[in-house]
Amino acid sequence: MHMNTPCSRPPRVAASALLATALLGLLAACSDKPAPATARDAKATSPALEVSIKPEMASNFKVEAVQMQELTQTIDIAGRIEANERQVTRIGASVTGRVTEVLAEVGDRVRPGQALARVASAELTTAQMGWLKAHSAMSQAERAVDRARQLIQADVIGSAELQRRESELAIARAELRAAADQLKLMGLPDSAIDRLREVGSLQPHAPVSATLAGVVIERKVSQGQVAQPGDPLFTVADLGNVWVVGALPEQTARSVQVGQKVDIEVPATGSRSLSGRIVYVGDTVTPETRSVMIRTQVDNPQRELKPQMLATMKIQGQTQKLLVLPSAAVVRENDRDHVFVKLEDGRYRLTPVELGPAQGDLRPVLGGLSAGTQVVTAGAFHMNNERKRAELE
Repeated sequence: MHMNTPCSRPPRVAASALLATALLGLLAACSDKPAPATARDAKATSPALEVSIKPEMASNFKVEAVQMQELTQTIDIAGRIEANERQVTRIGASVTGRVTEVLAEVGDRVRPGQALARVASAELTTAQMGWLKAHSAMSQAERAVDRARQLIQADVIGSAELQRRESELAIARAELRAAADQLKLMGLPDSAIDRLREVGSLQPHAPVSATLAGVVIERKVSQGQVAQPGDPLFTVADLGNVWVVGALPEQTARSVQVGQKVDIEVPATGSRSLSGRIVYVGDTVTPETRSVMIRTQVDNPQRELKPQMLATMKIQGQTQKLLVLPSAAVVRENDRDHVFVKLEDGRYRLTPVELGPAQGDLRPVLGGLSAGTQVVTAGAFHMNNERKRAELE
C-alpha cells in the first residue's frame, strides 16, 4: 500500500498553502500602520483649560463669588451735531433781480440787518417811484386841508368841503404808509427812505439782509445770478444752542422718554463730557435702519460744537437686577469671553461665558455661570499667561 508523505502532496494543495502564507504576510504588514486616534487622544492634544497655581503665587490673584446686583444699563448711540432748526433762518431776495454783489461767505458771523448780498431790481425802482408819488399826493392833500381851514374861517366854503379834503388827506397818508411798508419788505432800510423823502435819491440795489445773529452755514448764490423772491440764498444759524441727533434701535426705543438725561461725548472736543436731555423721540420707525430718531439739546456758548461733528450719546436705561462680574475677570480667548472658575485650592479652569455689553466696570452674565460660582476677579490675564506657559512646557 502506497502512503502519501508531506513532500508528495498534490500540486493544488501546495498552491493553497502558498496563497494562505501570502495573505498572512499581507495582514501582518497592514497591522504595522498606526491605529486611528481615539477621543481620548484628541482630548490630549487640545489646549489645556486647567491651570495649577503654586501657593506662593496665590496672593497675586483675587477670587470672588459671582453675585446678583442692580445694574442700570447704558445704551450707546452714534450721533452727530446739527444746528438747532428753531434758531436757523433761510434768507432770500425780496425782489426779482440780478445779484450784483455777494458780501458774505460760509463761516462768517453776521448781525441782524447786515447786508449779505445786493440785487439790482426794476421792481425796487418802480416801488420807490410809487412812494414818491404817494408822498407828493399827501403833501398836496395837506396843503388843500390848510387852505380849506382858512377859507372856512373866512366863510368862503362850507364845512362839507373841509371834511372832503380831510378825508382825501387820510387816504393819501394811508397810501404813503403802504408804499413805505412795501419798500421795507423789499429790504430798503429807513435811512434810504429818509433820503428818498429829503432829496428824492433812488436806491439802485435791494439788499439781502440777515434777520438773525449767527453764522452763515450755507450760501446758494453767485454774482450775476438772477434771484427770485423765496429763493433761499443764505442760511444763518445761531450755534449758541445745538442739537445732537441719533438713531435708536427700535427694540430699545420704549425705554427712552422725553426729558431723560443723556451724556454726550464728542471726540473732536477731546475728553470733555457734555450732558443734555432728550427733547424729542420719533413716533415712526425708519424702514431702512429699523431705528427711531431721538434728539438732544445742548448749550454751546463757546461755539466748540459744530454741525456734522460725530458724537456718542450714552442713555441711562432701566435698572435691573442681574448676575454680574467685573470686567477685569474676563479673558478673551479664540474670539470668545472666558473666566477662570475655581475648582479647588490652587486649581482653576478656563470656562467660556456669554456676557452682555460693559456697563461701566461690570459685565452682565447672560450664560455659563450661576450665582455663587467662585471666579478669579483680579489677575485673570496673568493666570491665562501662566496657563499658556504650562501648556508649552
